Amino acid sequence: MGQARQLRAAIGSYTIRRSARARRVSVRVLPDGEVVVTLPSRAPARAGAQAVAELAHWIAPRVAAARRLSAQLPGADGTLPLLDRRLEIVAQEGRRVARIDRDRALLLVPAEGARAAVERCYRRAARAEIAPRLERACARLGLSYTGLSIRSQRSRWASCSREGAMSFNWRLLLAPERILEYVVHHEVCHLAVHDHSPRFWALVESVRPGWRAERRWLAENGVRLRLADPLPGDRARALWALDALGVGIGDSSPRRGISHP
Repeated sequence: MGQARQLRAAIGSYTIRRSARARRVSVRVLPDGEVVVTLPSRAPARAGAQAVAELAHWIAPRVAAARRLSAQLPGADGTLPLLDRRLEIVAQEGRRVARIDRDRALLLVPAEGARAAVERCYRRAARAEIAPRLERACARLGLSYTGLSIRSQRSRWASCSREGAMSFNWRLLLAPERILEYVVHHEVCHLAVHDHSPRFWALVESVRPGWRAERRWLAENGVRLRLADPLPGDRARALWALDALGVGIGDSSPRRGISHP
């Protein structure tokens, strides 16, 4: 098998999307490892195949990196972090809902569909963990918020609207507790200052003096705060999981004008 065919085989499948706003072909590797080729509306389908073939030497190493990274993702070793605790994943036949057994440090999951069940479980846990922290941080600064939502954003850990609505990513529960505390205090400070001006950072400093190290940790380790695919014991996903391993954040090719759409 020639080098070109070997590279193409290493990439596996990819997704073609069309966009009326796209003016050129773009190739991206998403955080979940999916290779996406975006074409202008009138571009022929073969343009996508050509782009993948020309950039195979760029894409293939990132797929290989994804497979290495997958071994380090939460859940790959049969355990999952829950802030500063570590839970052993136990798959149970007949179970439909994932449940955290804090007394025994277990995460009880369905034998099939475990990954989706775990996400739903961690969403519920995120609300329970974040709400009291949010209340304490607001009380400390004499502020109030209008609502709390738990989401699964790809590119944002949390947000605060001008109306005081708070949104947090459930994946923060995969980080150490001090990182969650930093993100909560960061967003609460936005209730008082809606930008990232020196006044904002001075307020963050007043309530979270170690914020720089915590912010740096999140920047360096955030890509790993997602579930392994599949989780141990998840038979429903095990057959095709190698096509969905993750790599980087918004990784895109720098060649021949290929960039983010």
